[in-house]
Amino acid sequence: MTCIGLIDYGMGNLHSVQRALERLGCTVISVQSPEQMQGCQALVLPGVGAFDPAMERLEASGMVPAIKSWCRADRPLLGICLGLQLLFDSSDEGQARGLGLLSGHIAALPRVSGHPIPHMGWEPLQRVNPSPLFPADGDASWVYFVHSFAAEPKDPRCITTSVRFADRQVTAAVWSGSVGACQFHPEKSGLAGEQILRRWLRWVEQRP
Repeated sequence: MTCIGLIDYGMGNLHSVQRALERLGCTVISVQSPEQMQGCQALVLPGVGAFDPAMERLEASGMVPAIKSWCRADRPLLGICLGLQLLFDSSDEGQARGLGLLSGHIAALPRVSGHPIPHMGWEPLQRVNPSPLFPADGDASWVYFVHSFAAEPKDPRCITTSVRFADRQVTAAVWSGSVGACQFHPEKSGLAGEQILRRWLRWVEQRP
């Protein structure tokens, strides 16, 4: 049975993520300190709220160096919503430095008439680059978004899906090395979200 560490820093949608993973047969451990990461096969970094308070709480927990070491050791991590944004260097939402595991910036969505912010609701994903989350031969998925910011990676090759907002495509999911992340909420995206999580878990289980 796959053991997943769910990082709890007080700003995550923990219960719905935990239930979604447990339905897929995982053992889920709440991780509030680096010591609790021991024995986990992969980590999930959820998040709901603002960038600066999230980084402040992660720093206060002592988890920032541990998360960086985990990812630099090529161990699996999945970010969800704000958890995706925290992986990057910085954000328009605040002044704090992000985890810097992916190079790039989190930009505010453009204010365009007829396109309310936050961008909220079900939207179809557009495949960009294949990844374990989104293989090249997969079907398009409709997933649930709630966000006001989107990642602008320095290396666009890490973008695995995008979503249409106003007159542009914005980042919906990223993948680099052993790090993947979704701007949308797979745990709230019904069967499509379950399939995405299942693909990620299958990839985790198959790693040496």
